[in-house]
Amino acid sequence: MKMNYSIAILLILISASNQASSACFKSIISFGDSLADTGNEIHLAPSNTPPPSASPPYGKTFFHRPTGRWSDGRLVIDFIAEALGLPLVQPFFGGSDFDSGVNFAVGGCTALRDSIWAEEGIQIDLANTSLAAQLSWFKELFLPKFCHTPSDCKNFLETSLVLVGEIGGNDYNYAFLQGKSFESVLAIVPKVVKAISLTINELIKLGAKTLVVPGNLPMGCSIQYLIYFITSNQTYYDPETGCLNWLNRFARHHNKLLQTELDFIQKQNPSINIVYADYYNAAMQFYQFPEKYGFTKGALIACCGSGGPYHVNHTYTCGSKGSSTCEDPSLHVSWDGIHLTEAAYGVIADGLLRGSFTIPPLYSFCSPPSINAAPFIPITTTVTRSPDLSVGGEAS
Repeated sequence: MKMNYSIAILLILISASNQASSACFKSIISFGDSLADTGNEIHLAPSNTPPPSASPPYGKTFFHRPTGRWSDGRLVIDFIAEALGLPLVQPFFGGSDFDSGVNFAVGGCTALRDSIWAEEGIQIDLANTSLAAQLSWFKELFLPKFCHTPSDCKNFLETSLVLVGEIGGNDYNYAFLQGKSFESVLAIVPKVVKAISLTINELIKLGAKTLVVPGNLPMGCSIQYLIYFITSNQTYYDPETGCLNWLNRFARHHNKLLQTELDFIQKQNPSINIVYADYYNAAMQFYQFPEKYGFTKGALIACCGSGGPYHVNHTYTCGSKGSSTCEDPSLHVSWDGIHLTEAAYGVIADGLLRGSFTIPPLYSFCSPPSINAAPFIPITTTVTRSPDLSVGGEAS
């Protein structure tokens, strides 16, 4: 029997939040990549080569049309907005009403600047959309038009929940999937974390008071990697989940360095709220126990795609001729082999809003009866050990 766990909890949460949204944040400011893009990439991509997210079946579940979201429906940022009693956050490009927030996230963007990738010989999908570019849009294009006085800007930032990411995943995707060695990609991690850190510090200078910074998802559970790094050596795989051990350790390594940097920023800014969002362990819930969360089709079979053991074929990608889409995306974790379904994002959002996957708890920054209004249901977390990054080895 399918259990729509996240949606039921969020309905309670949304109802409570709508009664007292003023006790929480008045708006959301977002930066990031395709995990948070609500439509920017559609407007930034060349008109003759729109992204797949601009065409069906993307958006089929909730919006019943493509919106530029890389999923069948809502993303984590959408669930957060609903839980705060706010409208869904509009993309900066193509949006019109930014009183309750603005989103600069762009699908395919990186944390590192384009010039760094050019030096590395790495080709990126869409130029001039890096985290630094998004921050520049915010400072130079958005704030001068949105704020009439310096106090307006200060108030806007102070009363906003600022989401910095998820960001960095594409940096590793481009490098790994374009043939860079494990060692060379490992050397990029501190640079990625530093780019995130610089953005956070700049936002704090501008007046941000509460910033949520997500870590990376379990990269070894991404179908694109499972196909690219397929091997007959079963020691490379987690027998419980079928995910690639070494890539998940890599993701945990990034997350560990990021948390260390966030701790440092917090110590330097004691009056600021720096919240780490543990996307990794929030997602590991359904990779370990998919049926518990209603994913009866498993965690490693894409809803939209074509062929192979994972229903993903890079020749017939989601939405292209020759691909097919499952009847009920909510039974799947993976939407297109890279991105997740609305149902999976709902579980992650539930873990962030009401569970133990934000450090410190996100609900602690909202006065009752808003985020913490509904009875808290604890979710068991997966204990993350120190990462051993050797390929095929076990975490120490």
